[in-house]
Amino acid sequence: TIVDLNQARIDAWNSSDYNLPIYEPGLERVVRETRGRNLFFSTDVDGAIQEADLIFVSVNTPTKKSGIGAGYAADLNYVEKATRRIARTATTSKIVVEKSTVPCRTAESMRTILEANSKPNTHFSILSNPEFLAEGTAVADLLNPDRVLIGSLQSPLGKQACEALCEVYANWVPRERILTVGLWSSELSKLAANAMLAQRISSINALSAICEATGANIDEVAHAVGKDSRIGPKFLRASVGFGGSCFQKDILNLVYLSESLHLPEVGAYWRQVVEMNEYQKRRFTRRVVDALFKTITGKRIAILGFAFKADTGDTRESAAITLVKHFMEEKALITIYDPQVEHEQIWMDLTEVSPMYSLHQIKKQVSIATSALDACMDAEAVVIATEWKEFALLDWESVYENMSKPAFVFDGRLLLDQAKLTQIGFKVSTIGRGAEIPEGLMI
Repeated sequence: TIVDLNQARIDAWNSSDYNLPIYEPGLERVVRETRGRNLFFSTDVDGAIQEADLIFVSVNTPTKKSGIGAGYAADLNYVEKATRRIARTATTSKIVVEKSTVPCRTAESMRTILEANSKPNTHFSILSNPEFLAEGTAVADLLNPDRVLIGSLQSPLGKQACEALCEVYANWVPRERILTVGLWSSELSKLAANAMLAQRISSINALSAICEATGANIDEVAHAVGKDSRIGPKFLRASVGFGGSCFQKDILNLVYLSESLHLPEVGAYWRQVVEMNEYQKRRFTRRVVDALFKTITGKRIAILGFAFKADTGDTRESAAITLVKHFMEEKALITIYDPQVEHEQIWMDLTEVSPMYSLHQIKKQVSIATSALDACMDAEAVVIATEWKEFALLDWESVYENMSKPAFVFDGRLLLDQAKLTQIGFKVSTIGRGAEIPEGLMI
């Protein structure tokens, strides 16, 4: 049973036309097959707590916006509220599973709250079971995970609770992929995994800047580097920058944790991963402005993609948000198209990132199109901000015919065939690729 306080969200999960509140490939099929059989959605939080043996706490843990640790530390307000509600409601012993991404030793705080508020003869066991699902492939990741990580206290009751959760996963996950570790190791492992994945992206993006300056090709460099079995090819694709709900939040959390533990050098190391990501977005914006004759004031720019990655409608920390903000500051006229992001979400994101602008002011510079072709109509430049497959399959000859000339394309996702677009007539700028040095030119 999935419970939420938001009635509208639960209504969407229960909708007869399966208009689910989030987009994820394969998710609708799963809900269609299981809803009403062994999958239920409800706002009856207390009833679900009473009935459950295992309770997964899967609430949001955003970065704090004010107070101590603002901009770095995780806001655990929702975790604490959920924990207190479990303690207040439960009348029998429960296994409480920490599913949200949280700072190391959060489980200790949860256990303190539960024990201080528990009823007689009611015991709570705390487990850490971080999720490693990637948006866009979440259903496949759940059904066939690389590993399932379960952390517990190394006491008899802790190990007993751990085994209970292992038995749940063992219904479809081979036992050798279920890793059992200490509680604190499990909490830190989630932060470490996301930090190291983001580190790889920032590393290849840093190299993309060198490629653009030297005439090297980042695709070729990444392919060559990825052939080293010690490195491997994954997460070596240059882009305009990483986004999503986890990477930046978890790295900043790690920075705050390091500094709290009096490890400033460690914090500075991880902070640089985020700083490189922001630099990549600024650098991309500069490249667009420079190519368009040093100014984009009053010029129409089409932004294709607003989600932080393909196959999701999630816009959290999306590079497109930052790009639009920068283009607005340069007084450009922007048209956005994304096949999955709701228009209301786009307006909400732009209002939040540009608090000095009212929504009315934003709409003077920004519009939202219902198709990629419409977005590109009369534009002077097209920016690929999300790697949706439909953008690679666009009728680019029609796009070219309906654009102002010279027509520019800026590929921030290494998605398009640069040679083909150049042949059509576009002036193409691809991230991680500089101008080729003519043969015979000696440096």
